[in-house]
Amino acid sequence: MTTIYLVRHGETEENQRQILQGHMPGHLTALGREQADVCGKRLKEMNVHPDIMLYSDLKRTIDTAEIINKQLCIPTKPCPLLRERDWGSFTGKPVIRARQEQLPDDAESVEAMFQRARRFLSFVKEHYEGQTIIAVGHGLFNRAIQAVLKGVETRDIPRMENAEVRRCEFDELPKDWDCGSDLISAD
Repeated sequence: MTTIYLVRHGETEENQRQILQGHMPGHLTALGREQADVCGKRLKEMNVHPDIMLYSDLKRTIDTAEIINKQLCIPTKPCPLLRERDWGSFTGKPVIRARQEQLPDDAESVEAMFQRARRFLSFVKEHYEGQTIIAVGHGLFNRAIQAVLKGVETRDIPRMENAEVRRCEFDELPKDWDCGSDLISAD
């Protein structure tokens, strides 16, 4: 059994301002740093024994992972597959405005995001099968990973709060990958 603890990054200044961050670096707030610290302590108290921590290569997740790892002291590795959805020219726009407009052609499609979630899970299976992994990423993309594993749409997976942890387990990857639906989120 492979176990993944999906962690969403701590609160960012951009989250506070309801900005679509996508591939922007993001800047943790004081609360975001505190959330990451509490998350690390909670993982340690849960007696989780992870083999490695993978993290998105965007600043907000790097910072979150570093804070969490002060408690766990485990090997870490950047994993660009864990990046948030690329919103294209919507990146940096207020969520409310983006919801009122059609998604631009240069944004990552839902199908492309789900394909990336599948590649991430295949990567984990190939390199870390039977191990316990902490994956520090982003709200929407973490939900895409969960949706792929459960064979449901993203909207069927509850929104993740900042520094929230969700546990996923699998022996085999789903043979019938479902694409999920389109969703605009402040993650």
